[in-house]
Amino acid sequence: MRLALLSDIHANWQALDACLAHARAQQAQRFVFLGDLVGYGADPAKVVERIMLLTEEGALVIQGNHDAMAVNPPAEVKTVGDTTAIWTHRQLSAAQRDWITALPMTQQLDATLFVHASVNEPHLWRYVYDQRAAKASLDAAAAWPEVRYVFGGHVHMQTLYYRGAGDGLMPFKPQPGVAVPVPKHRQWLGTVGSVGQPRDGNTRAMYCLFDTDAAQLTFHRVAYDHFAAAAAIRRAGLPDFFASRLEDGR
Repeated sequence: MRLALLSDIHANWQALDACLAHARAQQAQRFVFLGDLVGYGADPAKVVERIMLLTEEGALVIQGNHDAMAVNPPAEVKTVGDTTAIWTHRQLSAAQRDWITALPMTQQLDATLFVHASVNEPHLWRYVYDQRAAKASLDAAAAWPEVRYVFGGHVHMQTLYYRGAGDGLMPFKPQPGVAVPVPKHRQWLGTVGSVGQPRDGNTRAMYCLFDTDAAQLTFHRVAYDHFAAAAAIRRAGLPDFFASRLEDGR
């Protein structure tokens, strides 16, 4: 089965629409959303509505930290992410908020485990940003003995690690559009990047395609109208910082 893995959409409708179209052109058969559907961007209700509809086609959805904040906004603003939580909460319908509240922290599909951040206490939203954090996450996945693959988001980067002959993890630098063999006799952990808020100086959206039958993983970058997404943020009256970072890919 070809699984399209998308994370950190951040209410960016333009980026989501472009990635869905690209994934369908790549013959994706099922979608998996790895959290942070909302936050920062201008179209939280529209994004959530689209993903809710996709669950009727079998899509899997994980809750992210910005999704949790949109349901229960912080009383005090401490981070840039907090600044849009109250606004996002008001944009969502009661039914959409209830749907988000019910989303799981992890989901397993055969030999694959999906999570937004780290499998190591997923509710603490730990960043899997290096080999040490990746090992902690993959070690925690031992609670699911049949799992060979762990995929998440949260860090807004596309990374891949595998367990070598020893206990440590080896990093692998993926290249966009190049299929990577991920044989099942190893254990793998990947972060799929951000659909709606890339931060590596490249404005193109990110997602991954996992072919479970061929045991291949392909990281993709997709051009979208990031200027339109930035303009929508400004029209909504949200902080200009969130618009300019889309224009710069940061």
